Amino acid sequence: MFIVLLKFSGNKGQASQFMEGHNEWIKRGFDDDVFLLAGSLQPKLGGGIVAHNTTLSDLQGRVNNDPFVAEDVVSAEILEVTPSKADDRLSFLLG
Repeated sequence: MFIVLLKFSGNKGQASQFMEGHNEWIKRGFDDDVFLLAGSLQPKLGGGIVAHNTTLSDLQGRVNNDPFVAEDVVSAEILEVTPSKADDRLSFLLG
C-alpha cells in the first residue's frame, strides 16, 4: 500500500491550467483499481492519495504522468506502507 503526497510547488498558480488533465489522471487511477482514496491536504497544501494493487515502480511511473507533477505544479512523495493491522472494513489491505 502507498500514500502519495502531492505538495504544491512554486508553480501552484498554474494549477487551474492543468486541472482537467489532473482530474482525468485521478479518474484513471480509480478506474484501474489502483487509487482507493484521494483528497486535499489541509490547509490548501496540495493533495494526497492512498494507492494499492501496484508496485512502487509502476506507481512512480503513474505519478510522473500526472500533469501536475509533469508541469511542476506539485512535487510528489511516495510512502510505502506494509500494513500489519487493520479494521475489519480494511482487511483487504492486509493481503
